[in-house]
Amino acid sequence: MNRMNLPKLPHRAAVLGLLGVLALIGAAGCSSAADSTPRTTADSAPRTAEARTSAPPSATGSATDVGWVQLMTPMNQQAVKLLTLAAERADEPRLRAFAVRLRADQEAELDRLRPLLTRMGLPLTDVHAGHDMPGMVTERDLTAARAAEGPAFDRLVLAGIRDHLRQSAQVSRSEITAGGRADARELARALVTARETFLAELARLPGAERALG
Repeated sequence: MNRMNLPKLPHRAAVLGLLGVLALIGAAGCSSAADSTPRTTADSAPRTAEARTSAPPSATGSATDVGWVQLMTPMNQQAVKLLTLAAERADEPRLRAFAVRLRADQEAELDRLRPLLTRMGLPLTDVHAGHDMPGMVTERDLTAARAAEGPAFDRLVLAGIRDHLRQSAQVSRSEITAGGRADARELARALVTARETFLAELARLPGAERALG
């Protein structure tokens, strides 16, 4: 699931604070991708023209808070889609069991991220739909996974989920150090702890060392 290095897109002013922090860790920006399907963070409504622009930072949240929650929510949503495939189709039984548990954890995080969006006065629209973010499972990734079988499918899942966990942990560490909201920082700490645990477990799965290098 390699990402192409394409030009950054200049809109989404509300995430600039977070992306500035991410630039320090080499994970800033987003690029156009083959995935152009609109999404909302609730996967329930079509994207409107008005919703294509990020909401400005609220009075109770910094630009970093806004950028973090608006990125983490779709990252989890897209990871859940890949994990659902893995829970059903992974060749290795331990990977299927891992996918089931991680999917439940990601969904539980979404149950905290979405209310945080609401408390901050932000829309549920996915402002990153159609952009290839580091660690984001794209529709192109999902198409490739659906077409793969057996060990090849497992390798795609292992690589995609490893990247998701690593990058979302980096983003969340930036929120912990630079975020302005206590509730957002608290959730970011919980996310980092969970990702460190799951990354360690993923590394011990059969075939992980060969798949991930």
